[in-house]
Amino acid sequence: MRILVTGGLGFIGSAVVRRLIGATGHAVLTLDARTYAASPEALGEALADPRHRLLEADIRDGRAVREAFATFRPEAVMHLAAESHVDRSIDGPAEFVSTNVSGTLSMLEAAREHWAGLDAAGRDAFRFHHISTDEVFGALEPGDPPFHAGTRYDPRSPYAASKAASDHLVRAWQHTYGLPAFVSNTTNNYGPWQFPEKLIPLVALNALGGKPLPVYGDGGNIRDWIHVEDHAEALVLAVERGRPGETYCLGARGERTNLQVVRTICAILDRLRPDPAGPRERLIEFVRDRPGHDRRYAMDPSGAEAALGWRAGRSFEAGLEETLRWYLDHEDWWRPIQERRYAGQRLGTAG
Repeated sequence: MRILVTGGLGFIGSAVVRRLIGATGHAVLTLDARTYAASPEALGEALADPRHRLLEADIRDGRAVREAFATFRPEAVMHLAAESHVDRSIDGPAEFVSTNVSGTLSMLEAAREHWAGLDAAGRDAFRFHHISTDEVFGALEPGDPPFHAGTRYDPRSPYAASKAASDHLVRAWQHTYGLPAFVSNTTNNYGPWQFPEKLIPLVALNALGGKPLPVYGDGGNIRDWIHVEDHAEALVLAVERGRPGETYCLGARGERTNLQVVRTICAILDRLRPDPAGPRERLIEFVRDRPGHDRRYAMDPSGAEAALGWRAGRSFEAGLEETLRWYLDHEDWWRPIQERRYAGQRLGTAG
């Protein structure tokens, strides 16, 4: 297939492009606005592969998006481009609504126009795969069953609300216009090339630098973790096998409290690169909780596993150690980001 991937220079998007080029015969057009979190180097060998093309464009630019459809003529779309950091959405919600809602509308309209011009076989085979988050479902209490495809939407942050709105748009275009679209929702991702503002790289890099490890509240907020390569594998299978109108909940059954994650990172780094000053847990600082901080997310991936013939292959501990080893080996990537973006600032807060 010819697959148009939006946000392909981002953390999850680049993992998807690497897998599409490295493990399939598909051709890929990466469409990315190259915002602050874009990393072209994350595409690796895919960047120079003849089956891959890179187009710098904003999904909100309807003309550029329509031109991309007209020239590449994709047989599928994997829509990952989004603003995704909750803290940033609290500080500046308008950008999240603009990118995640208006940008998705732009993609849907361009896809609908393109799809309508295909022959019958092309229309039947076309897929619009919208990649979303578990945060659209709201929050769980400790004893609640995990989220599933039928869970009621209850977003709690500007980020989650913007993603929920985009999910609803995709389903509306599928129902109203017949566009062959479907949605996948996933849990917290981690792995190589993740921008240093997110929890695991933030804690790891602060710990390596002997800096404080700020943890929101009591650290008891629970998240469900999946390695980005496992997620990318599922996403590629979904675009190949997914059925219009379906929802695929993707996860790895990796629930951990934020404090457990931070302590595990400290323990692994203490073993891989001991700190002469002592165990890194000494750096943990509990700070005031952020507004509207959801207590727990968890996903039941059993439906997607059965439908796609997939299951996440990494345990959280194995995937985390693999990830931390990658960051230890790639200081040439993350150090300039720290120095350029966060000179004189604390990078963020864990959780």
